[in-house]
Amino acid sequence: MLVILTLALLCGTIAAGYLWDFGARTERARAAQLHQVTATTTEAAREPSALTRSGAANRAIAPALWEYPDGVRRTGTVEVPAGTPRGRAVTVTVDDSGTAVRRAGSSSDIMLTSLAGGAATAGAVAATGAGVLALLRRRVDGRTLAALEREWEQVEPVWSGRLRRESGPGTDDV
Repeated sequence: MLVILTLALLCGTIAAGYLWDFGARTERARAAQLHQVTATTTEAAREPSALTRSGAANRAIAPALWEYPDGVRRTGTVEVPAGTPRGRAVTVTVDDSGTAVRRAGSSSDIMLTSLAGGAATAGAVAATGAGVLALLRRRVDGRTLAALEREWEQVEPVWSGRLRRESGPGTDDV
């Protein structure tokens, strides 16, 4: 069992490292295509719906207007600090086409994803190993019990004092 747990820990660590590297490369590539622009809110901020909430308690959403790329006016709903009034300048992250997008992930986001993936991998390897061990143990136990049954069939008549099957009436074979 110690071997399985060690293997699970090793696989989880490798998976977490891979996920960290992949996440960091992906976010760097994504960040290179993002731009910060100044937008102006066209209405006061409102509480986001439960389906669109990002989890930040002090954040809200508001319709806004910005220009990107050069001179092209865009509008959309953006995340702003709670209580932002109409006409306030806010910083918005946009892609190369000028569409508002979420900010690039932070290193803590990447770390959390990596740790979760590593833990899931370690758990899957440990569960698989435990299942294989249980199946092997069941098979060995079955063989052991079958061998014990065969041996008992030979020993039981002598041990209990009963006559053997091949003995007939009037013989003293025990």
